[in-house]
Amino acid sequence: MESHAKYQSPLTSRYASKEMAYNFSDDKRFSNWRKLWLNLATAEKQLGLNDITEEALEEMRQHLYDIDYEVAAAEEKRRRHDVMAHVHTFGLVCPSAAPIIHLGATSCYVTDNGDLMNLRDGLDILLNKLSYVIDSLAKFAKQYRDLPTLGFTHFQPAQLTTVGKRATLWLQELLWDLRNLTRARDDLQFRGVKGTTGTQASFLTLFDGDHEKVEQLDQLVTELSGFSTPYAVTGQTYSRKVDNDVLAPLSSFGATAHKIATDIRLLANLKEIEEPFEKDQIGSSAMAYKRNPMRCERICSLSRHLMILVQDALATSSVQWLERTLDDSAIRRISIPEAYLTADILLTILQNVFDGMVVYPAVIKQRINQELPFMATENIIMAMVKKGGDRQVCHEEIRVLSHQAAHKVKVEGESNDLIERIKATKYFEPIWPDLDKLLDPSTFIGRAPEQVDSFLAKCVEPALAPYQEKLKSKTEAVLSV
Repeated sequence: MESHAKYQSPLTSRYASKEMAYNFSDDKRFSNWRKLWLNLATAEKQLGLNDITEEALEEMRQHLYDIDYEVAAAEEKRRRHDVMAHVHTFGLVCPSAAPIIHLGATSCYVTDNGDLMNLRDGLDILLNKLSYVIDSLAKFAKQYRDLPTLGFTHFQPAQLTTVGKRATLWLQELLWDLRNLTRARDDLQFRGVKGTTGTQASFLTLFDGDHEKVEQLDQLVTELSGFSTPYAVTGQTYSRKVDNDVLAPLSSFGATAHKIATDIRLLANLKEIEEPFEKDQIGSSAMAYKRNPMRCERICSLSRHLMILVQDALATSSVQWLERTLDDSAIRRISIPEAYLTADILLTILQNVFDGMVVYPAVIKQRINQELPFMATENIIMAMVKKGGDRQVCHEEIRVLSHQAAHKVKVEGESNDLIERIKATKYFEPIWPDLDKLLDPSTFIGRAPEQVDSFLAKCVEPALAPYQEKLKSKTEAVLSV
């Protein structure tokens, strides 16, 4: 098959969702162009250009999607200009409209405005998916709000936290990504109708020098295309700094995804938490017992790609000479779709991981039991002082026992027997009845459960409020399967 005889991007052939792949497809790109030509003609007619007939507009409406790619390819080969090739192709099926298609416009009228439509629609897809991911992780955090687990700083044992509290650290970064992507979506404006160098000279000629009508045309086409306002000024293109403002939060989300996936990979090594592992899934072709965290590894792999794509946008915007230069075109055809496609894929995998994440409380408890005796030493000292003991004497007694227990763990590979040593040391007899209470993990987690509750109520729920209907529909669809 021909499709197997040439390179295909794994972003679309292997990973991406249908909706995001469509968003950057030829069908979407060129139907956008036709919609923009229809919007332009509609607005021009509404503002008094009598050469545009209702018959022409109706023909355009009827042929927004039936694109003859063979004709377009032949025309582009002949004319060496993609926009004019599609103007001609559209005109062949809209003969009444052919004389007025693209009237007053430059190529960037369709290419740039079409790109902005894709940026907007792509962000809508990502924001919805991100809300699903946040909602799923929030449910996980709530479920494990009070399950004690060993905390780590420098990946060394530290004070206890809870599984749910740790999940809120991931949630917080995802909420910031939701905020950043929402800002980028809300900040997007439209290039509108600005002409070849942004002066609107061609449209001023069309409307016989009527500046007010040109301004009305700009606003009307903007609204017909689904935007509220056009950029006040442009060159031939919209400023490529806009691409920075979109790719920067996408790259930042890549860093979030990488951090979360890395944490889960570390916890999987500890056998405390694992990503879902399907019944017939194979972890290794040689080692049958293995359960490799391949989803999280894929997240880390793709995140690295996403994190660097903003560099393309930064470099491109920095060298756009004067009103524009065409060295932006080829790179934008690659970096912008790839940023969206990669972010889309990461959200899909994160959703899969969070929906099926497995927690092993027994392993978590075992690790706590190995480390908690050392962490409890301060509590033990305080309890001895309350029973009349000398703080300095107690400190020395427990220091010696702690070192002996550490030797057992590190040198002899044995379990932590500090508590047994304390129970066998007459000096600590006054607190022997209190040791179980002093070693209760739930007394070492501080306000972690309450922090989870507060965070979900004050931060997560308000952030997800605009998405409640879609979240409800998604839940109902899952339950009906």
